[in-house]
Amino acid sequence: MEQKGRLKNVVQTERSADLKPVHQRQAAVLALWRWRAPVLAFELDAEWGIDPAVLESLFQLAASGEQSDRAYRRAITDLCTAPLFTSEVDPNTVQLFQLETISSLLTFGELLDNPGMDVTDRVIEGSAGLANYLDDLVDGSFYSHPSEEAHREYLANLAGRAGERYFASRNFAAESAGHRALRALPDTAGLLDSSAGRELLALCEDFGEELVTTMQWLRATGH
Repeated sequence: MEQKGRLKNVVQTERSADLKPVHQRQAAVLALWRWRAPVLAFELDAEWGIDPAVLESLFQLAASGEQSDRAYRRAITDLCTAPLFTSEVDPNTVQLFQLETISSLLTFGELLDNPGMDVTDRVIEGSAGLANYLDDLVDGSFYSHPSEEAHREYLANLAGRAGERYFASRNFAAESAGHRALRALPDTAGLLDSSAGRELLALCEDFGEELVTTMQWLRATGH
């Protein structure tokens, strides 16, 4: 999969080094989950040869914990046989978000075989990079974002963090909340099988739905 114009952003992320390995993995899952709705809300390019159900299963398997690692590896192997991975892609705006999220799903597969902070941080930084890029698109639009006033009010309430931008700040807030909650989560508590884990996923889903709305706005305004 060759992709033109990959994202290059300075991103702000939480450090995962102080998390236990099991919680580092879960932090990576939460970073992926924030982009689950955006990658699935829009139709995939038919020429990519990817079934959206396969992507949905990867998100679910990632959140299911180590017992699903074998199934995740099999799904990744099947995914990588799609025509997308042997072609050059020049994506439009929405497709770029889809491709970057697919790339993060592949990176998470690396984490299963090589657990550690470096791979975890690559997944987390991928989410932050996409949020920064979305801010770039909104800032560069000829149109005012329909929630511009609400975004401005949100940023005004971020004491001591001048210069922040909305989606980067929201991503960082969700990431920080996840890290705090994971530190208090028992090692045996999964994301899908514990109320605390499901609450974290729901927080990511709420942010993801907001991302979808803005991406739909960008598409409607012809970005």
